[in-house]
Amino acid sequence: MRETDAVINARREIEVCNACRYCEGFCAVFPAIEQRRDFTAGDISYLANLCHNCRGCYYACQYAPPHQWGINIPATLAEVRNESYAEYAWPRPLARTFQRNGTLLSLAAALCLALVLFLGIRLNSATNFFGAHGTQPESFYTIIPLPVLQAVGIASFGFSLLALAMGARSFWRDAGPRDKVTPSALGIALWDVLTLKNLGGGGNGCNDNSEAFSMRRRYLHHAMFYGFLLCFAATCTGFVYHSFLGWPAPYPFLSLPVLLGTVGGIGLIAGSVGMVAMRFADDPVPNVARLRGGDVALLLLLALIAVTGLVLLAVRATGAMGLAMSIHLGFILAFFLMLPYSKMVHGVYRTAALLRRAVERTMKPLGGE
Repeated sequence: MRETDAVINARREIEVCNACRYCEGFCAVFPAIEQRRDFTAGDISYLANLCHNCRGCYYACQYAPPHQWGINIPATLAEVRNESYAEYAWPRPLARTFQRNGTLLSLAAALCLALVLFLGIRLNSATNFFGAHGTQPESFYTIIPLPVLQAVGIASFGFSLLALAMGARSFWRDAGPRDKVTPSALGIALWDVLTLKNLGGGGNGCNDNSEAFSMRRRYLHHAMFYGFLLCFAATCTGFVYHSFLGWPAPYPFLSLPVLLGTVGGIGLIAGSVGMVAMRFADDPVPNVARLRGGDVALLLLLALIAVTGLVLLAVRATGAMGLAMSIHLGFILAFFLMLPYSKMVHGVYRTAALLRRAVERTMKPLGGE
């Protein structure tokens, strides 16, 4: 991580926190701060990604604005966090996408949607594209052949996974000493990720727009997180059905892929729409206004993927199937392509930061037995 103005300002504020220690029990960030006397740029990046933006420290801090010191840890670490996404992006030339993330994400969605629609209509006769194919096996592939779906999906998603892995490796190397990851540390980190523990702040919830505590952000993140995982599980189940059991899509309403996708889609819509609403109701001071566009663009893209997926499920036996399928796949393609260059990367870096924190928690103290 480079020395930037955001990193320098974060170091100043963190050093004040390390001397004060009033917030030491608020979340995972402050115990991690207390284990350090000096803070490298890599340390600052690690702490920024360990922060889950619960904002409890901001409302409790005696040095927060309008105090002359202006300590505002949530906003300061959000600045560093956003810079770290660009810093660790791979390939490096694409790091600039984070500067105008919301605009580029919206543009990618529009272009991918237009491309898939154009190809879908251009490569099919009007009778086939707008025809009612019913729910006969492989009816989806009469619009877009299965080999094309597989090739585009594997190429785009595979590239995104590679880019995320390269970014995570750079973050891990930058975050501190490469201590051994033990099964105990891995278990602690996995539990923290799956329960979204740190979105509970010190245990009472987040401070969304006042000193009042609320679990709303945690519940909405749960809906998005598990909704996304269920949708991914539906796709994987469909792959197993088709490739190993010889059961091609579309599947009955009560089949496992459809049930997983339906429940996951509803959760994804509820979580993402709820988070968009919160973005415009939050206290603006502990936030960074210029980062809102990228956050909202990603949330709306996730909601559109879920909505169009449910619409496709509803109209798959009608003449609207070809159009609905093309729109749904256009949004998915945009998501795959922009995955490593959107706010979605926060899940990877926060997971890595939680693992680093778990390693620190399980290490023996210096000179210990």
